[in-house]
Amino acid sequence: MEVTSAVRKPLVTGGKTVHDVTVDVCRRVEEKPTITWFLAVAVSLGLLTIGLYSVFRTVWDGIGMWGLNKTVGWAWDITNFVWWVGIGHAGTLISAILLLFRQRWRMSINRAAEAMTIFAVICAALFPVLHMGRPWLGAYWALPLPNTFGSLWVNFNSPLLWDVFAISTYFTVSLVFWYIGLIPDFATIRDRAQGIISRTIYGALSFGWNGSARTWERYESVALILAGLATPLVLSVHTIVSFDFATSVIPGWHTTIFPPYFVAGAIFSGFAMVLTLMLITRKVYKLEDYITINHIEMMNIIIIVTGSIVGIAYITELFMAWYSGVEYEQYAFLNRATGPYWWAYWTMMTCNVISPQLFWIKKVRTSIVATFILSIIVNIGMWFERFVIIVTSLHRDYIPSSWAMFQPTIYDLGDYIFSIGLFFTLFFLFAKFFPVINMAEVKSIIKATSEKQPAMRKADTTTQEVEEMAPTTSKN
Repeated sequence: MEVTSAVRKPLVTGGKTVHDVTVDVCRRVEEKPTITWFLAVAVSLGLLTIGLYSVFRTVWDGIGMWGLNKTVGWAWDITNFVWWVGIGHAGTLISAILLLFRQRWRMSINRAAEAMTIFAVICAALFPVLHMGRPWLGAYWALPLPNTFGSLWVNFNSPLLWDVFAISTYFTVSLVFWYIGLIPDFATIRDRAQGIISRTIYGALSFGWNGSARTWERYESVALILAGLATPLVLSVHTIVSFDFATSVIPGWHTTIFPPYFVAGAIFSGFAMVLTLMLITRKVYKLEDYITINHIEMMNIIIIVTGSIVGIAYITELFMAWYSGVEYEQYAFLNRATGPYWWAYWTMMTCNVISPQLFWIKKVRTSIVATFILSIIVNIGMWFERFVIIVTSLHRDYIPSSWAMFQPTIYDLGDYIFSIGLFFTLFFLFAKFFPVINMAEVKSIIKATSEKQPAMRKADTTTQEVEEMAPTTSKN
């Protein structure tokens, strides 16, 4: 006999059936775009257009348009790069690591989180390309390509080159993982499509999916293999990003705590962005029965854990600076807390260390409004963390005569606005034309988690129930 837990809250509420899942998710793809969707896309396209002018001026006139100087050679550009890479971590973690650990609560949020990963990595890649100044002249130098100048190769000892390999690999695996998961749902939309154009497009996207047992077996095998490949990438990508700083000799950067500290911070900010997007999607698309308070609470618990790790890392940095006895290291952290950029440091500490502790209160971590506000606060804090690490460590170095302040220009801000507009434009297009929830996986748990099911069922399941328990097939 099958027993449904009387303690664990159902993952799908509202007594949904397998057919209900198909209808609820496909409806958003099949119906005409709403006025709300058009307004949201218009705003994101507006940001994209405004930022596009800044990107054009940056590429045409060079990075002298930014507020960089001879002392602060990295600032908003690399801050934005690390911030976007961090946001891209939660999607693969939800999809891969939680899949390997058989965490079923991930099934309603993994699709949107994976899409967020793809779009965030695209935004992240924008900033190193812009920082090249003339990317059409120098971008290919980051690749180990044969050239006409002889055996002239990239510096394989540089963590900047490691970034190229790590992020491109991460993007490729994440993209394949995301698309493989979409194929069964594309087949469902294909079979429901009324117009010839929709049927042709989704038919091509579904790669001839027929829902047979052999097809499902191969699908699940590939998903597990990709999850196994993606899991070490989650840990390695931001570790390698941290090496951009940790392998230097600059006070405030030269520390061995950076790899685990950066990974925890990436998961921390990534889950916050997932919450921000999913709470909006949940409300607009009326998916409260699929993205429940239980899902939100579980993600908030992960934010508590990773936020606490980040807080411990901050304290450890301060302790090691004092314990090292190196006056330059000590001054670097004293300057962060009390120097000209003290406001950025304390904003970081307030947003990243203090605010997540509110989630220890159950009423707060189960509150939609509180979660939405705190998720935005966390991402603001994580942006300031990268700003503090980069700018405050550079603007006052070993020689006081070279000390300088960084003042961002309108083009620094414009390039960042462009990335925000690009991210949300891609996400809104995804939410409209792709199934935002993984129907196949949700259907696999619908029978065990539906509120209409009794605690115990008879062993002799009927044929109809077996069909409803099966994942999506071509007849849906």
